[in-house]
Amino acid sequence: MNRRRFLQTGGALGAATLLSAAPLSQDRDPRFPMGLQLFSIHDAMTDDAVASLGAIAKMGYRDVEIFGFDGDRGTFYDRPAAEFRTLLDDHGLTASSGHFGFASYLYRPADEMTAFVDQCIRGARTLGLSYIAWPWMAPEQRTAATFEFLPDLLNSIGARVRAAGLGFAYHNHGFEFEPINGRVPFDGIAKKTDPGLVELELDMYWLIRSSDLTPRQMVDRYPGRVTLWHVKDMDKKTEDYTELGRGSIDYPNLLPDPDRSGLKFCYVEQGGNFASSSLESAATNARYYKKHLQRFL
Repeated sequence: MNRRRFLQTGGALGAATLLSAAPLSQDRDPRFPMGLQLFSIHDAMTDDAVASLGAIAKMGYRDVEIFGFDGDRGTFYDRPAAEFRTLLDDHGLTASSGHFGFASYLYRPADEMTAFVDQCIRGARTLGLSYIAWPWMAPEQRTAATFEFLPDLLNSIGARVRAAGLGFAYHNHGFEFEPINGRVPFDGIAKKTDPGLVELELDMYWLIRSSDLTPRQMVDRYPGRVTLWHVKDMDKKTEDYTELGRGSIDYPNLLPDPDRSGLKFCYVEQGGNFASSSLESAATNARYYKKHLQRFL
């Protein structure tokens, strides 16, 4: 089934495609706190991190995935890691995972990558993270040669992160599903990495936009390994990002079973195309998530 037909028919599947687990009642605490990837409000965080964290806490977010790390300075959003941890604590927020800029070291000597990994580990420990994630590669890096050596590099980083008591995950975009010389890069990443060292952070928007797989099919391929989720919606016309509930992705009927997935943390994300502002979009996303998705999590 191609992606467009999948989107058109997803809502018609009805009760037969609901999550296998019964939804949680509204008066119970969710197993997974509502999380936000801070890149969603990167402009607001850069302008005023204190006010932005206070705002998302009032929206009901309880957990965040970190962005904005400077390894050489040991800072998050220009604040020392310990100070940033205090800001999170002051607003009743936890930080469970972080996106770190590994791609900048992709072609550098191995000792420089190792040094950066150690910087990430120190920052992650200070913030109390459970996971470190590889989030991105620049367009010029997405070559057959890169994808050939990338699995071994990911295994090496994962081993070092795991030895430090943390989990390591690879976050997909759409480019990993675009074939190169007849091969789909994501398949190589997933199949050639050690599941005990490299877990998967599933960006459902990019999976649906760029492949013929559904989130459930991805989980069925890699049960227990899809430990982190990104949930964001797709504009019905442009296929750009949009606020949850305003796009074409019918999440109540598409979410995988969190137990089969091995889910540990779930994050709302919107990387741009805000109706008004990033914080207002975060509020819209929070309202939709709490009303329509949290009962499944």
